[in-house]
Amino acid sequence: MFDIDKFDGITNFNLWQVLMTTILIQSDLEKVFIEKKLADMDKSK
Repeated sequence: MFDIDKFDGITNFNLWQVLMTTILIQSDLEKVFIEKKLADMDKSK
């Protein structure tokens, strides 16, 4: 459906982030931005 590569550290992060955000919104998945993080996500291992 969409041809976007994983962020590889070489491409401009801001451009990659905008492309990913656009795809999520077009796919009706914008709720991933507003959902609360799980408590475990803040803990580093």
